[in-house]
Amino acid sequence: MDKYVETKVEEVIKTHEASGKYLDVDGIRTFYLDRGKGETVICIHGVPTSSFLYRKVLKSLEQRGMRGISIDLPGLGLSDRPENFDYDFYNFARHLKRTLQELNIEKYHLVVHDIGGPIGFALAAENKENILSLTILNTMIDIQHFKKPLVMRPFEKKILGEAELKSITHQTWPVMFSQMGVNSAKLIPSEDIKAYVDLLKSEDNGKAFLKIMRNFNQTESFQKLCFRALNNVPYPIQAVWGEDDPALTFEHFKRELMELTDVEEIHLLDSKHLLQEEVPDEIAEKIYEFSQKKNGS
Repeated sequence: MDKYVETKVEEVIKTHEASGKYLDVDGIRTFYLDRGKGETVICIHGVPTSSFLYRKVLKSLEQRGMRGISIDLPGLGLSDRPENFDYDFYNFARHLKRTLQELNIEKYHLVVHDIGGPIGFALAAENKENILSLTILNTMIDIQHFKKPLVMRPFEKKILGEAELKSITHQTWPVMFSQMGVNSAKLIPSEDIKAYVDLLKSEDNGKAFLKIMRNFNQTESFQKLCFRALNNVPYPIQAVWGEDDPALTFEHFKRELMELTDVEEIHLLDSKHLLQEEVPDEIAEKIYEFSQKKNGS
């Protein structure tokens, strides 16, 4: 690997780490970003990402007088990757609940993305009184019948998944990032894009990520739990979607949003799956505007 590139990526991650904090949650060293003051917005990431994906959204929320927090799920980003952790959607939700308790956060706006969707839905379903609003970014709704996009399927299989993960490098990831993540990567520094690889693999070389990919909870009982967060709830729901997402296409998921949730508003943004990288200000503005409507402003 080019030593200069490696150094630049390391600097990006060091800057990211320095901008956040660590918290011990039931023995798991948990990293999180926490910016701004005001009503709290909890942003839940998915795979193969971490709180790093929300760094620009949180900055934009801060500029709008809100407090933005994003927590690295165990096994991803800078949080611990314990071998004995149950990398299940519901257990992630429990860990987030415990983290929020440690941070003394009671009321918050919730933002979910990718597998952060089912994780966040499970969190909201059991803590409805804490949720001020729910913003759904590109994620799955009908989890029980969700079919993983082709790009995700190799990770389910032993040996094949390990080989696919090994193929994700500083050289190959930028291509996938442009194909799946954003409409244009021209304004995103190359070292920022490549930092995703290091944050994914980190200390365990991505073993926890593979456990997550092989442990999707698509049971009927978990689906019912998630639906409890999406229907007949005391908080308003909106969707903000990267309309050019080739994996979680709006054409398909619009039906799920309309038929399976009490969504009040749907906004389409000019981006793909990793819209937080490309249109962070637009996302933050939609969250802020929705919070103001909730407050009757």
